[in-house]
Amino acid sequence: MDLRKYQRIALLTDGFSTPFLAKTAINLLRYRGDNVVALIDRDHTGSDAGTVLGIDSPVCDGIPVLGTIDHHDIDAVFVGIAPPGGKLPPRWDDLIDAAIDRGIDVVSGLHEFLCNRPEWVDAAERSGSRLIDVRKNDFRSVASCAAFDQNCLRIHAIGNDCSLGKMVTCLEIQKGLQRRGVDAGFAATGQTGIMIAGTGIPIDCVVADFVNGAAERLTLDHQNHDVLLIEGQGSLSHPMFSAVTLGLLHGCAPDGLVFCYQPGRDFVKGLDGVAIPPLRTLMDLSVAMANLRHPCRIIGIAANTSLLSDVEAESEMQRVYEEFGLPVCDVYRNGPEVLVDAVIRLKQEQQA
Repeated sequence: MDLRKYQRIALLTDGFSTPFLAKTAINLLRYRGDNVVALIDRDHTGSDAGTVLGIDSPVCDGIPVLGTIDHHDIDAVFVGIAPPGGKLPPRWDDLIDAAIDRGIDVVSGLHEFLCNRPEWVDAAERSGSRLIDVRKNDFRSVASCAAFDQNCLRIHAIGNDCSLGKMVTCLEIQKGLQRRGVDAGFAATGQTGIMIAGTGIPIDCVVADFVNGAAERLTLDHQNHDVLLIEGQGSLSHPMFSAVTLGLLHGCAPDGLVFCYQPGRDFVKGLDGVAIPPLRTLMDLSVAMANLRHPCRIIGIAANTSLLSDVEAESEMQRVYEEFGLPVCDVYRNGPEVLVDAVIRLKQEQQA
């Protein structure tokens, strides 16, 4: 189903309204803020969503933080957190009970599925509520090394670790292209991206043999655009997630890569002490692995400079530009325009 049909969403972050844990809620506010009517967190009742989540944006103006799911305008409750392990917090049971009893649909992207709780399934059948597990899928097709439409330029975000902003980079480039009048699409591969775009394939919950096939199918289904931005996951060097990263890279067969990284992050997320390899090593590896499937090159670098001051960020991006000779920016701090320019240049080469 298309999750864009929900226009009156309550974001559930109860007890977990921090920038690290509530990334899904934060990005839904940024990219679907017009569809959000409330944040649910009993620890912050009476405040507003922007203050609680640390978002300084007009899209958060007037979005209240509630302690109950009594808001009469809610048409769906979206789970707004992405905690390590992907478990549903036990303290949420009564809130989810209340949503289901009121016939409100509940949408979750966690690894622990709503539909595995018999009491919720039974209650939903009685009330008419729908339990939607974004990560649940039965994709069972291998890749076919499909021939993609050469009129659609495929751009894939890849990086040197997970949780760097690959999705945000794609969405910001898409918006930048659309502002220039370019028909640009977005193919979502993770829970938050799917909740924002409405559809997609949760690539980290696809059986290993079928990851390439799922990425290929997703790309085929979205190639009716002049440019397609394909969300990346994990990293080729991450000991936990490298298989998903490579499956995506070969499944979507990109024409161009945007390489994402975070200066100041030295160790892979989730494995303290496991060092992240040098940028050049991983960039060269990404290009080599991509070219096993389809001719490809890196066209730009997206730096997540959230750990740096303005002066430090500018110095770091200048250093990286001088080292690699590629356009580099922080899409939040600077806007995506230099990366948009790079995509347009590659598109022009494709058409020549």
